[in-house]
Amino acid sequence: MNNFPLKYTNHHIDNTKITMKKSDTNFQPWEKSFAKVVTPFEEFIHEETTSGLILMVSAILAMIFANSFLAPHYEHILHTELAISIGGSELRYTLHHWINDGLMAFFFLVVGLEIKREVIVGELSDPKAAMMPIIAAIGGMLVPALLFYFINSNTDASIGWGVPMATDIAFAVGVLVLLGSRVPKTVLTFLVGLAIVDDLGAVVVIALFYTEQIFVNWLILAVITLFILIVFNRMGIRKPLPYFIIGTIMWFAMLQSGIHATLAGVLVALTIPVKPKFDHKLFVNHMSDILNTLKNTQNKITDNKDLCIIHDNESRAMLQTLENGVHSVESPLQRLEHAMHMPVAFIVIPLFALANAGIPVDVSTLGQTLTHPVSMGVMAGLILGKLIGVAGITWLAVKSGLGKLPEGMTGYHLVGVGFLAGIGFTMSIFIAELGFSANAEYLLMAKTGVLFASIFAGTCGYLWLRITAGKK
Repeated sequence: MNNFPLKYTNHHIDNTKITMKKSDTNFQPWEKSFAKVVTPFEEFIHEETTSGLILMVSAILAMIFANSFLAPHYEHILHTELAISIGGSELRYTLHHWINDGLMAFFFLVVGLEIKREVIVGELSDPKAAMMPIIAAIGGMLVPALLFYFINSNTDASIGWGVPMATDIAFAVGVLVLLGSRVPKTVLTFLVGLAIVDDLGAVVVIALFYTEQIFVNWLILAVITLFILIVFNRMGIRKPLPYFIIGTIMWFAMLQSGIHATLAGVLVALTIPVKPKFDHKLFVNHMSDILNTLKNTQNKITDNKDLCIIHDNESRAMLQTLENGVHSVESPLQRLEHAMHMPVAFIVIPLFALANAGIPVDVSTLGQTLTHPVSMGVMAGLILGKLIGVAGITWLAVKSGLGKLPEGMTGYHLVGVGFLAGIGFTMSIFIAELGFSANAEYLLMAKTGVLFASIFAGTCGYLWLRITAGKK
């Protein structure tokens, strides 16, 4: 293996390709990941992009199921009841309910981890750099909410004002990544920062405005579990299992309290420790000694082609020590986010899309559906509201001297980001499920508005950024 210098920047690592000689190792095609150093941010973007594609496929499948001969079977599966029984107690809900209130808690756990990471070491850690994404996110939440409320004022549908506030980070990042080098990387970090603040705003809105009734006894139990998690953090407990056990109790308590149970995921995430167990310098020195010893024993294996590392107890012990050391020097927050991001992105979110994006479309009444006040409010909020709130408010902030756009980002890019912020799929549908759970008609209109607006906003954002690429 050749020596290689690492140059770290804010989110990227330059000159990080490692060359390997075939004579040095049994090199396999699937082992190419060893030859590339990837930052957590780059890994995050890659997984979000892939998640966006899978999410798109899941949404299309749900639409096919809901608008074909499979529709009755689709509805039957979603309303199938599943129960967990312990002694005389039983938790019985439909599959649809388990996905929205159970599995989505893991989604909110990842959201909470992303928020905490961004605030501590990411795009939101520098107050000056964070100013513009925060302003853009606030504008992108307030203007859509006001537009929806204005269109549906003095009606019982006004409760849905939170639906067009959210941005789907997976879809938005996926569209932006498709543009490749046509868009500066600073635009991508700006969009990620905006979407993270947007998610935080959505979490607050769900907690404060979409809770119908609170049962104090269960809420007290949830508060106690939160206190226990904070004590775990202060005691330096870094294993995920204790947090998972107490977090599950918190989820159940919040489910019974009336506050949406998925918010337990965010609260658990905020208590996950950031500091690693071992000091970085001590780790490097200790691991260097082990690697040198391992290198000295390498000849013993390479000289005998029939001998692999499984037969060498000393080498296996050193590799296990290396693995333990890596886990101990890595931040628990980073480890958990890395471990949870893929199953959430590739399993939980696609299942949510399959369960919630299946909207029956009647072509003969499509015009009436799209002109319904709820659909109009959602579409106006996600398309016009996001564009005005993100691009317009940010532009005013720049002109007034409150801050400046990241290096390389222009007004054209800002308009493109304003369009892409209108992709509100996952969180928008989630809020619609909460706000209109008692009104099937409004829920259908809201979901239809979200789907059409997201497709329109994503297409406009892509075309705008592609056409204006290179313009100042």
